[in-house]
Parts: sequence; C-alpha cells; structure tokens
Amino acid sequence: MAEKKLYIGGLSYGTKDESLKEGFGAAGTVVSAKVIIDKMTGRSKGFGFVEMNTPEEAAKAIELFNGKEFDGRTIKVSEARPQEARPPRTGGFNRDANKGGW
Repeated sequence: MAEKKLYIGGLSYGTKDESLKEGFGAAGTVVSAKVIIDKMTGRSKGFGFVEMNTPEEAAKAIELFNGKEFDGRTIKVSEARPQEARPPRTGGFNRDANKGGW
C-alpha cells in the first residue's frame, strides 16, 4: 500500500497531534499526525501533516476537511509536496565576512 501525506494549514494553535489524528480518522486509517512546533517558542506554527493509509483515504480526507472548520478554524488540506532543498544555514557572527569585527 502506498501511504499518502497531506498538508494541513490554518490549524488552531491549540490543536494537538492526538486531536488531528482522531479528527482525520473520519476519512480512514491515519498512519501518523503531526502538528509542527516552533523550536524557539514551543508553540504550534499553525500547520501540520497527516499521513493516510491509502491514496483513496487521502482523497476522502481532502474532500471532507478542505475549507471546513476544525478546532474552531477553517483549514486547508492538500497533498503534501516534497520538502525543497534549502541552502545550509550559517548562524552567528562570521568574522571573515565582517573584517572590522571585534
């Protein structure tokens, strides 16, 4: 079976993994449900991902939930796209880039 990952946008900041999994269970078997959390604040970023057991269940979830209310917010549900490659992040003070430096 080919599982299908869905992007869920517009989530309430109070939505938890468990409620997402339970709610989307109405469309079929939920393999996983994850609300994305900001590492710095520990708060929800307002979106998440749900992985359904089959493409048919994923299509049903989109039909049932896209543009509908979930936990008090109107959510967007669509097929998740693969994460795009991003250039490596450089953090902190780059002494070579700031020659006058310290």
